[in-house]
Amino acid sequence: MSSTSSRDPLAILAGGIRFASGVSFLVAPEAANKLWGADPDDVGPTASLLLRSMGYRDALVGGMLLRAGLTGDANTAGWFLASGGADLADLVGGIANHDRMTAKAKQIGLGGAIVGVAVGLLGAANARRRAAR
Repeated sequence: MSSTSSRDPLAILAGGIRFASGVSFLVAPEAANKLWGADPDDVGPTASLLLRSMGYRDALVGGMLLRAGLTGDANTAGWFLASGGADLADLVGGIANHDRMTAKAKQIGLGGAIVGVAVGLLGAANARRRAAR
């Protein structure tokens, strides 16, 4: 690992949160889906498969962002963009299904996706500034 001064605290925080969220969807997809505002009775086999797929995606992207942040890797900006891109995909999917979502799912799911896109963009810009120093 690189020295502590080259670590990216925002990448560590964002990567850790995304990784933990991904693992929660792998371990207990129905419970994680409920936490994000969905109706627990809406989880059938297809939904469970998609929730687990999202869990693998988030665990992978979050783990790589976390690793990049801890090591001071130059690819931190790229992993921030991957993280923000994943949230953008979730946001577009949520907007396409807006009329079928509960109020809680709209607030938590869409709001979380918007925050995730913003963190991805700001984190990437910050990482590029750090690398330019």
